[in-house]
Amino acid sequence: MPIGQTITQFIIEEQRKIGASGDFTSVLNDTFTACKSISAAVNKGALVGVLGSAGSENVQGETQKKLDVISNDMMIKANEWGGHLAGMASEEMEEVYPIPERYPRGKYLLVFDPLDGSSNIDVNISVGTIFSVLRCPEGVDRPTEKDFLQPGTRQVCAGYALYGPSTMMVMTTGQGVNGFTLDQSVGEFILTHPNMQIPPKTREFAINASNSRFWEAPVKRYIDELLAGADGPRGENFNMRWVASMVAEVHRILTRGGIFMYPKDNKDPSKEGRLRLMYEANPMSFIVEQAGGLSSTGRERIMEIQPRELHQRVPVILGSREEVERLVHYHQEAG
Repeated sequence: MPIGQTITQFIIEEQRKIGASGDFTSVLNDTFTACKSISAAVNKGALVGVLGSAGSENVQGETQKKLDVISNDMMIKANEWGGHLAGMASEEMEEVYPIPERYPRGKYLLVFDPLDGSSNIDVNISVGTIFSVLRCPEGVDRPTEKDFLQPGTRQVCAGYALYGPSTMMVMTTGQGVNGFTLDQSVGEFILTHPNMQIPPKTREFAINASNSRFWEAPVKRYIDELLAGADGPRGENFNMRWVASMVAEVHRILTRGGIFMYPKDNKDPSKEGRLRLMYEANPMSFIVEQAGGLSSTGRERIMEIQPRELHQRVPVILGSREEVERLVHYHQEAG
């Protein structure tokens, strides 16, 4: 029985259209290989003793799960040897990861969150991997942090793997968004969700309501209107969803619409936001915009932010166009 178009076939055909070399395809194939390995580890869970805390913290001071460390290592090992990358950066590592001297270097940079939503691992809720590919600056073969600090508009590719009831890979190279499902019987990602589009209207929203006392006035106004439902100024009922896994939240929005918010608040004034610009906000914004949605901090387009540091945090509001526009408008009205 025919299995359909594989993700490698799809990428090669896309690259032929724009006359690109095979290096880019190889970068993505190595990343896909890592995601297959992470998927297998996530699925086995307690059977192979990978659940629970690793007894360490990442650069943000967050407790690492065993699978955080394992997934990070899998991403590095799958990508360091191929000769297509000049360097990597991970949410789990404080510094840029240089390609070891024994391997050749390429012209691309890879940034990734190896296991987004890992706090959900022990309770068997969907998690994922987020990645972004950038071009290494011309003439640089040993990139430093400053070479990674590129705005999201310069991404060559962004994608995520979702480890749920089925494992999916969703990605964009700037020519729309396509979804691929892992066929375990052949070990290949197969195109199952071509040309994914976010509906412009929605009646679903996702936000951590436990932070409501810390929200700014525009966000409070917006959420109060949604909660008022048919009796409020919006004149219709809305449903709230919250998974605490950005991959799962964005995937739901891609498949049926919605708005996801981790807005600026005053819970910790020293932090501009909760989510990381390089590892989470930029790649997800690229995907959402390519699917017809919008992504903003409330004050500016996320992909136009010039990064100042590798682990910079930003507020994130993304999803269905009409709802994001409304919330951005409320921020503008508030000055």
